[in-house]
Amino acid sequence: FLFQVDPTYTGRVGASEAALFLKKSGLSDIILGKIWDLADPEGKGYLDKQGFYVALRLVACAQNGHDVNLSSLNLTVPPPKFHDSSSPLMITPPSTETHWAVRVEEKAKFDGIFESLLPVNGLLSGDKVKPVLMNSKLPLDILGRVWDLSDIDKDGHLDKDEFAVAMHLVYRALEKESVPSQLPPSLIPPSKRKKSSVFPGAVPVLPASPPPKDSLRSTPSHGSGTSLNSIGS
Repeated sequence: FLFQVDPTYTGRVGASEAALFLKKSGLSDIILGKIWDLADPEGKGYLDKQGFYVALRLVACAQNGHDVNLSSLNLTVPPPKFHDSSSPLMITPPSTETHWAVRVEEKAKFDGIFESLLPVNGLLSGDKVKPVLMNSKLPLDILGRVWDLSDIDKDGHLDKDEFAVAMHLVYRALEKESVPSQLPPSLIPPSKRKKSSVFPGAVPVLPASPPPKDSLRSTPSHGSGTSLNSIGS
């Protein structure tokens, strides 16, 4: 099974590849969504070898009438069955359009922090976000990238969903995961996906030229300077 979705053996199965494969199980979208969340508990947006095996075991459990939860992993069940792509049992996979890598419990925690920073009209300025980012003690170039990625509409402010993206990236970085050079589709908030493909005046993130370490740069499209400019250590 793993070879089918990871023929070059990278050790990672992306969300789209996993979804295409798992939909051949004939299970419903809701069940597949639960399986994905349990197999990717940290919301990384991909499955490692262990996560993929968890997904397969849960598919087998669901196909045999058992609940989809971690305790079901200890049950003895027949191997999972997957149908050919021409099968009439084909269903829509848990698509990246509805799945958001920020988990519900994470979002609740981040929303609490957001509200504690006293947003104005549902937005936090760079002034208010900066201390939270700096408190992580991450390198300034990393924090600059976090800001650029999370300010999805490039207005120099973060709304509640954008703030959740920023916090998610910070927590991942604190766990020694690299901050991506571009925001993966699974991390774009559902509320912004239809309008997130092109932003007039948006500055693309250039992986080859990270911001200098002595400043956290953000370049909003509306020319309003943000307080993340020129932060001393």
